[in-house]
Amino acid sequence: MKMLLAIAFGGAVGSVGRYYIADIAERWFVSFLGVGFPFGTLTVNVLGSFVFGALIESFAATVMPSAELRALLFIGVLGSFTTFSAFSSDMFLLFERGEIGRALLYIFASVGISLGAFFAGLRLLRLILT
Repeated sequence: MKMLLAIAFGGAVGSVGRYYIADIAERWFVSFLGVGFPFGTLTVNVLGSFVFGALIESFAATVMPSAELRALLFIGVLGSFTTFSAFSSDMFLLFERGEIGRALLYIFASVGISLGAFFAGLRLLRLILT
């Protein structure tokens, strides 16, 4: 039960953080670069990936926190802040293991299949609703 509460609390913090940081970044970038690019989403994905990597390294170099704290931070906060951080971590592990081909396949498959699934879902609902 403690694990679920940690994840739920972290998820609340991460999703609210995503909302505010994406909004601030969007307004800031648009003010001098113009509209038409998802600056807010890019910002939270890059920031979340950075924090994920920094925490992984920090925990590897120091005492490992409890399972509940790791779940709160990685699954809850960063998982709701950006799922791109988990993708970055998985990709890094493949590269670190020397599995370059598998890492590249993972990158292209994740991006390509996810985009394809997004557009397929969008198209399907458009067909159903219109």
